[in-house]
Amino acid sequence: MIEFHLDPRSGVAPYLQIVQQVRQALLLGLLSEGDQLPTVKQVVAKVAINPNTVLKAYRDLEREGLVAAKPGVGTFVTRTLGQDSLTEHEPLRNDLAGWLKRARAAGLTEAAIEALFTSTFRATAEEER
Repeated sequence: MIEFHLDPRSGVAPYLQIVQQVRQALLLGLLSEGDQLPTVKQVVAKVAINPNTVLKAYRDLEREGLVAAKPGVGTFVTRTLGQDSLTEHEPLRNDLAGWLKRARAAGLTEAAIEALFTSTFRATAEEER
């Protein structure tokens, strides 16, 4: 089951952080069709968030057709966003983990790592166009 983590310094609304984490889990194949999301009560207890915030996130995911609420039972994944290339994720994850270790060893802060990754990601995306 997915565990949500909220970053109050991110500048992203908490409900959007939950939505993004579910989407990412679906893209990475960490959540599959039929999997149950944590109950609102479980999320509230884990991350100290207003229940209405969790409900808003789950409603957004439901509107997107990614989950469906079953009253009295829970909220379940109705479709995935994963691709056929999921088998390639693990070697890429390992490469990225190694790169992150080298970046930290070089003294880069989390913000610097994010900035370097984002700028490189954008630059390579523009090159591919």
